[in-house]
Parts: sequence; structure tokens; C-alpha cells
Amino acid sequence: MTPLGALTADEFLRDHWQKKPLLIRQAFPGFTPELDADDIAGLACDELAEARLVSGSFPEHDWSLEHGPFEENRLRALPDSNWTLLVQDVEKHYPPLRSLLRAFGFLPRWRIDDLMVSVAAPGGSVGPHSDRYDVFLVQAAGQRRWQIAERFDATLLQKTELNVLKSFEPEQEWTLNPGDMLYLPPDVAHHGVALDAGMTWSIGMRAPSTADLLQACGEWLATEHDEGPRYTDPDLAPAANSAELDPGSLKRFAGLAAAASRAESGFSEFLGLFLSRYRLAHEPVGPDIPLSRKALARAVMQGSTLRQNPWTRLIWSGAGDNTRLYAAGSSYLCSIEFARAVCDVDALAREGQELAAANGDLLCSLVNDGHLYLEADE
Repeated sequence: MTPLGALTADEFLRDHWQKKPLLIRQAFPGFTPELDADDIAGLACDELAEARLVSGSFPEHDWSLEHGPFEENRLRALPDSNWTLLVQDVEKHYPPLRSLLRAFGFLPRWRIDDLMVSVAAPGGSVGPHSDRYDVFLVQAAGQRRWQIAERFDATLLQKTELNVLKSFEPEQEWTLNPGDMLYLPPDVAHHGVALDAGMTWSIGMRAPSTADLLQACGEWLATEHDEGPRYTDPDLAPAANSAELDPGSLKRFAGLAAAASRAESGFSEFLGLFLSRYRLAHEPVGPDIPLSRKALARAVMQGSTLRQNPWTRLIWSGAGDNTRLYAAGSSYLCSIEFARAVCDVDALAREGQELAAANGDLLCSLVNDGHLYLEADE
């Protein structure tokens, strides 16, 4: 099942993904959020959570931005209108919510960034803006009016930390109720305003920029790999002007940079490492006392369940016994069957004993490195 209404995943990807917005009424029929506004407010006070408080309205442009963690007294003192509290990575702080992200399993896992929850008072908004990534906006409680424009003036308001558009003329408008979902591709201006007290849950599909990719690749080449080929110019001709960076040199440098992105095993390894940890807010941490293979086997035999650390992104690449499992920037050689099982929440829990018997050392490494953990049977 997908939250795409009458559309199949193929139809959605063909007609809408990164092409045009889509409103889906009752994408999640009868949706009841597992966390309420008080839960989110409590999380915003946690020092490990990334939280923001936005106050203001459009077109008044009386915006203010505060960063968490917040004191409880600050949140209790909020006015009755025109504010929004936003918390990132909620599914990592409260792992049961990862089941919501599994509804988007028709998309590559490395594409899914996080679940951001915004709690808003009537009139609450973060202003009209556009994003460089895809987003699914699920109305969790209350009503919210969304206005969008695909053609707009991209000039930003000055003297504010928020990327708010200076002007905004909507082309389409909808009111979303709990369970409704709006998909927006990148670079579509949108403005959401809470019509009453409520929550919006945003599933962001961030992707790395060219700058992100090149910077990370350069660091990887410098520290984890050989430095690669050097610049050469065996076809060098006499310089017409020795101070000129000539077209031939520019072409050779472009070829040198492009060589790093050729389809070869080294670059595949880099991508797995990079994408498995891209934008992770916290490093996974293993147990204080390393787990032995014998202790792992005994724990799963006694009913403990293997779980994925929510702060670890697990992806794999390869085939057969030369498959690579990538976990938050680490790489593990394994079989494709093992990689599929570990990356599948249900299979990992169901096949724990079999995995421990056949791949105990590798499982221990994943647990001790913090990517998996054991949940005791209550």
C-alpha cells in the first residue's frame, strides 16, 4: 500500500515526481498521530533535538526565528496565534514513527531525509518560500491552507534568517484536513497557514548538491583512498601568453575532475559511504561493553529482537557474496541475502536467530558499531 490514492507508484513517478504538485485526499484515511502537540513541545526541549520556533505572518513580514532546545516556560508563554514550532528527525527520536516512512518505500531509502513535525497555532506559518528538494506534507491534526505557485518572483526578504519570499501570488489553493497529503517537487513556492491549532508532518526527500558531492569525494580521496591521477599535459603546446589559463588546460582539468565520477568500484564505494551518512544529525553509538558472538546468539535465542538504530541509514550495493552493506558511513562486505535482511525491519526481527547463527561475527560488528541493537523481550 502507498499513500498515493488511486495512483500507482509507476504513475506517480512518471507524471508527478519532480514534475508537478499533487494533492491526495485521505492519503492516510482516518489518520491519528501517535504523538500530539505536547509530545512535540517536550521533544523541542531536548538538547539532542533540532528545533525551531518561527513567529510572524505574511504579508506583514514581522518574522522572528528562535533555535532550540527551549525552556518549558518559553513554550508555555507563547501567544494564541501566529507561531510555528518545528522539530526535525522526529522518527529518529521516536522510532515507531519509522513505520510511516515505510509507506514511501517506492522511493530509494537514501532519498528519504527525515520526518519533520510542525505544531502551529492559528495563523502559524513559516512564510511563503521554495525548497530545493521534494516534500510530502501530511496534515496530522487541524486544518491548514496551502497556496502554491510554480511561477514566482524568487526575491527573498532581507534582514531575516528565514528564506521568505518578498512577494507571493498564489496560483492554486487547498485546505488540508487530517489524512490529506500534498506533494511538492523542488522549486515550487508554497505558503502554509494553520487555520486552527494543528500539526503538519513533512517527509523531506533531500538530495546532495554538486558542492556536497565534490567536497565529500575530495575528502574521501584524501583520507580513505589513494589521491588519484595527477594533472598531466603531454600534448602541451608553446604558451602564447604564459599567464593565461588556456582552453587546453581547462579541458584537461575538467577531465581530471570527471574521472572521479566514472562508474568504477572505488566511486561506488564512496557513494555508499557518503549517502549512508548524508545529513545524519548524530553518530550512532554502540554499547559500552562489546557484545560477543556467543552473547548475541544467546540473546536472540532468549527472545531479544534485533532492531535498526534510527540514527543509522542502511543501504546496500552489489551482488552475490560481493555485496556491500553501508551503515552511517561504514562499509561491510556480506552476501546480498544478509544485506536485504538487515535493511528490512521485519526480516531483521523475524530472522534474528538464523542471521546470528550464519553471520554472528558480522552481526556483532554491526551491534558494537552502533548500527543495530538488541531489544529485550518484555
